[in-house]
Amino acid sequence: MTEEAATPAPRRNWLRRLYDWILHHAKGKYAWELMGAISFAESSFLPIVPDIILIPMVLADRKRWWKLALWCAVTSVAGGWLGYAIGMWLYDSVGTWVINFYNLGEDAAKFRQFYAENGAWIILVKGLTPIPYKLVTITAGAAHYDFWMFTLLSFVTRFGRFILVAGLLYWRGEAVRHFIEKHLGLSLLLLLVLLAVGLFLVKYLF
Repeated sequence: MTEEAATPAPRRNWLRRLYDWILHHAKGKYAWELMGAISFAESSFLPIVPDIILIPMVLADRKRWWKLALWCAVTSVAGGWLGYAIGMWLYDSVGTWVINFYNLGEDAAKFRQFYAENGAWIILVKGLTPIPYKLVTITAGAAHYDFWMFTLLSFVTRFGRFILVAGLLYWRGEAVRHFIEKHLGLSLLLLLVLLAVGLFLVKYLF
């Protein structure tokens, strides 16, 4: 047996295995359904942003960048309808549970009042910040914000956010891919920092 054959292959760490798993499913037969499901659920309860599947899907097929962004936005708004319904009819049970999951229970009333006074701006500005979208959808329903205006503004801001991400990947795809694969730990840290910034904005700016 040669020395090369006797040497075991290096074991990949959990982050690399997770990245490879996401990349595999981003190229799979049901990739669009998976992204749609994540995007839908993220708008009402899931603590996972759809970018984790949108990014590798765009990198895998950059010529479809705007279609992927559009699909992500449409399913996100559809999920927002569920969040809106939770806020309108189930705020004291399911809505409160979701908000408390993010440790925002003490800030919910304050944010709800701010939303009632500045609903349109909250929806639009949210698209440029990492504030959890589910907090916006549930609060919109609880505040009885106009449903069709909520839908229109949600589509504008969600499509704007996803088309920005997908467009950047279309333009600088290989550079982004190289950075992510070379610095997986740093990429994960940046994502966590963005989530933390979103929670900070809710707690201290509204």
